[in-house]
This record gives sequence, C-alpha cells and structure tokens, in this order.
Amino acid sequence: MNDTQRRDAISRVGITIAIDGPAGSGKSTVSKALATRLGIGYLDTGAMYRALTWYCLDEGIDLEDTAAVAAAADRMPLRLVSDPSDPHVWIGDSEITLEIREPRIALAIKHISTNLDVRAWMATEQRRRMMEAREQGSGMIAEGRDITTVVCPDADVRVLLLADQEARLRRRTLELYGDATEEHMEIVRAQVEGRDKADSQVSEFMVAAPGVETVDSTGLDIEGVCDAVLAFVDRDLEVRDALR
Repeated sequence: MNDTQRRDAISRVGITIAIDGPAGSGKSTVSKALATRLGIGYLDTGAMYRALTWYCLDEGIDLEDTAAVAAAADRMPLRLVSDPSDPHVWIGDSEITLEIREPRIALAIKHISTNLDVRAWMATEQRRRMMEAREQGSGMIAEGRDITTVVCPDADVRVLLLADQEARLRRRTLELYGDATEEHMEIVRAQVEGRDKADSQVSEFMVAAPGVETVDSTGLDIEGVCDAVLAFVDRDLEVRDALR
C-alpha cells in the first residue's frame, strides 16, 4: 500500500497502533512519523507520566505518598494536543511541553511510573483516547512501556521497538541536550538506567508478549523503522478492510 491507500482504508475501518520499548529506542520519533504518514493522532503516554510528575512537584506533593499522587491524577487538568507534527501538553492554562523534558522531571518520574494506582489510571485514560479516535473513523498511535500488553492488548497493530543500550543512550542524549558529549551521556545514562530499573518492576518492555511484533532499530534510520512497522499496518488493514 502507499500512504493514500492506507489513509483510505483507515477512514473505513480505523486503526489503533501500540508501540512499546525502553527509553531511547526511538518510540517517539517513529510514532510521530507514522502518525503523520497515516493521518492519525499521536499519544505520547510518557508525556502523561511526565505531566503528572510536573503537576505533583508544582503542587508540592510528596512523590512517595502513593495515595496523594494517585489522587492528584484524578484532579489533574491535563490537555494533550495529539497532532504528531506539533504535539503540546497543558496543565490548566499552563503549557508545559518543554518543562516536562527537563532533567528534574526525568529524575523524579520513577516515583510516578511505579505507582500502581497511577498506572491503572493512566491505562484507562490512554485506552479511552485510543478507542475514541478509532471510533471517529481515524485512529491513534500510542507509545510507551506497556501499551501492547496492558493499555491496549487488542490494538490492531502491536510492536515492541528495541535497540542496543549505547544506541538508546546516544539518541536520548541528543534529544535532551542536542549533543552527545561524554558528560551529557553519563547524566542521561543515570536517568535511563534508573528509569528502566524502576519500570522493570511493574512492566515488561524488553520481551515481546505473544502476538507482539519485534523491530530492532539498532543501525536503522527512521525511514527503515517506519517501513518495518508499516508492513504490519498493511497486513492488518488489508485483512480488516476485506472483512467489511
């Protein structure tokens, strides 16, 4: 299929795409590129966790008070713009798109991402957004840690995106600092390894669950990774469109 054919098929049957993977595997970049090509929404689930981290810090909430953090999720006035070419994150009237990428958020987010009550709240909200987009005759691609297994195990396309550790660290360092100096690499290494270790206690994101396709992005450019995922998209659309 070409992109026009894919968009036509999506307008008839909708689509949900779930992409999991560790930090720096290329999830965000690939998901934005795919959403743009397919004309669907982009859901950055990591940004939702980062937004809650920012909100709790701003409100002076003890991040280790799991009940207080879960209650904060319920009242957080979160607004996401799902345009893949220009995503934005708002809390009330405050845009925090850039603020949630600050190192202080990366260092504190492990307290939020390992909160089981918060994870349950996030899964419900993320799935709602994905299914709502699909039902509207479009679709959404969501990326994160356990999208293929917990948030949307019945997504039309499920992919685990992997890469070797050094490639992941370099990508994340470039994203955060615009360079890959040794100093910045070591800062990011501590953040990534800490986040992976914390999240591995509550989520499996290094081994594909049954029915989940694996794509190793090590050595591939963005176009190459997108082509690999689009092969799964084409297969799904052809089957579901034929069954209409």
